[in-house]
Amino acid sequence: MDRNEEIITLLKMYNQHHIIKLLDKLNEKQKQNLLEQISNIDLHQVMELYDNTKKEIEIKENKIESIQYLDKEKLTKMEQDKFRELGEKVIVSAQYAVVTMAGGQGTRLGHTGPKGTFKLDVYGKGKYLFEILAENLKEANKKYNTIIPWYIMTSKENNDETQEFLEKNNYFGYEKKHVMLFKQGELPLIDENGKLLIGNNLKIKEASNGNGGVFASLRTSGMLSDMKERGIKWVFIGGVDNAILKMVDVILLGMAICKNVQIASKSVVKANAHEKVGVFCKMNGHPKVIEYSELPEKMAEEVDDNGELKFSESHIMCNLFTIEAIEKISKEPLIYHSAFKKNSYIDENCKEIIPDKPNSYKFEAFIFDSFELFDDIAILRGKREDDFAPVKNKEGVDSPKTAKELYEKYWERQK
Repeated sequence: MDRNEEIITLLKMYNQHHIIKLLDKLNEKQKQNLLEQISNIDLHQVMELYDNTKKEIEIKENKIESIQYLDKEKLTKMEQDKFRELGEKVIVSAQYAVVTMAGGQGTRLGHTGPKGTFKLDVYGKGKYLFEILAENLKEANKKYNTIIPWYIMTSKENNDETQEFLEKNNYFGYEKKHVMLFKQGELPLIDENGKLLIGNNLKIKEASNGNGGVFASLRTSGMLSDMKERGIKWVFIGGVDNAILKMVDVILLGMAICKNVQIASKSVVKANAHEKVGVFCKMNGHPKVIEYSELPEKMAEEVDDNGELKFSESHIMCNLFTIEAIEKISKEPLIYHSAFKKNSYIDENCKEIIPDKPNSYKFEAFIFDSFELFDDIAILRGKREDDFAPVKNKEGVDSPKTAKELYEKYWERQK
């Protein structure tokens, strides 16, 4: 049986007859392109993910407990000095790297192009999100007399545009040889009946596999090997869309080293019991972040003896990992979450169908699902006004307007 026949047999086995019919209508080049793509897709995994969409999410309340953290504001001078000294030692020794997850488009902001190319209207002339991050790193380099390697995770969709943008802007003064781009993985979109969607380009429609895909992508792209060659011991992983993200926080790093853990994260207190954020907890004795949609209401409202919310530490995508932790996670399959979305597709007669309601599943792994692979995590509670100015929505909460205010006020206080 030749390779093409094997693929056709697989398609039959997984009930993808619409693709077999479509293949008959394509010219030889289109046919080979599609077959080549299918040969690189793990159909068994995709169908398992589809089957999971039919199962209920079950959280057994008795296994969830609140998690320990340290409040940065309440650290003694002795603790601060100790953490700072440990953290600075790693950075000065060039054992620290930063990963920025920048695979998304700025669609929700009404911006065409990669999210990192969005210009935040600060100080009248404005600054691009990539520019803000580059400044943040350059300041740390100057302070610690080093050059921190900067790894940027793009997507298949925005990689070329991101590369062009950074080159055009001369990497905002960051040394080009210390900026590495790599692409995140993708997974096929699948409809309610378990059929893979075909896109306009006559190939299977795929979407990025979520920020949890960063670990496997670091390994498969060779970036993990690059880090090891550079002697990196600790890696910060954050998003592109937090205008006051501290990518080099020596207190957080020193605290992780002091506690002898492999992972650390910064949190901010939930604004209220029902704020739509993931919260830290311990589940079955392991650290975990529960998405707001998966936390039972009763637990979301629970308070401790001081009247504070028991589950109050929000995950703000400000995470630290040892290089060993990244290697370990990169080889483990993380759980995937499904989102039901609206996606156009090409049917077996090459006709485009534009649905008027959600029709397909997108699968994503979340970075915080990796926390469960460890026994402990160090959490440092920061302050919203110092640590969290997300640029997510066009208007209202977490919008360019709120981020601009937080950014300008933060830098005003630093003077």
